[in-house]
Amino acid sequence: MEIIIRRHYYIRLDKGRRLRGNCSTRCLGNRKWRFGFKKGAKGGDIYTSDEYKDFEFTADFNIESGTNTGIKYLFQKYEQGGNLGCEFQIIDDVLGEDNKLPNHLLGSLYDVLPPIEANKKINQPGEWNSIRILVKGNNVQHFINGLKVLEYTRGSEEYRAGVAKSKFSKVQPLFGTVEKGRFQLQDHHGPVTYKNLKVRPL
Repeated sequence: MEIIIRRHYYIRLDKGRRLRGNCSTRCLGNRKWRFGFKKGAKGGDIYTSDEYKDFEFTADFNIESGTNTGIKYLFQKYEQGGNLGCEFQIIDDVLGEDNKLPNHLLGSLYDVLPPIEANKKINQPGEWNSIRILVKGNNVQHFINGLKVLEYTRGSEEYRAGVAKSKFSKVQPLFGTVEKGRFQLQDHHGPVTYKNLKVRPL
């Protein structure tokens, strides 16, 4: 079934269902659902079928101890670098395997810009946290539990410096500067459960 996007309305991406890591679905945002909860079943990333430009995205997540994953937005195929997206890093900051660098911690733009640690009020693994991603033009903001933890301008001097030091330094065009893209729920390291996934085109 096709979903019609209307301005100023939230689109409920999860249809009231909870999405758990290691799902075997490949499409989010329509009714083609295939969930793989069987023990040992091969998982996979989950994508939206639609692309978004300016938007407000919100979701609740619940991780287990040690989980390291993320939600990617503006996910697009680049001329050089392949399929990539800006990642709102979701990780157990204490026990996650990739917690050594500031720009790899919860709320960061993964491998590019770190969050403001003083602004982070996080519930421990096993409890629910909420995130909000706001993209309007080149301005991007990350929120955790209602508090802004990161704001950046795509293409700015600070942004370019972060990209230059990251694993995305050779991506063309400049990483994160595509006009629009899909969302990707990453199937990476450790269980994560999502609920209340919504996007509002602006």
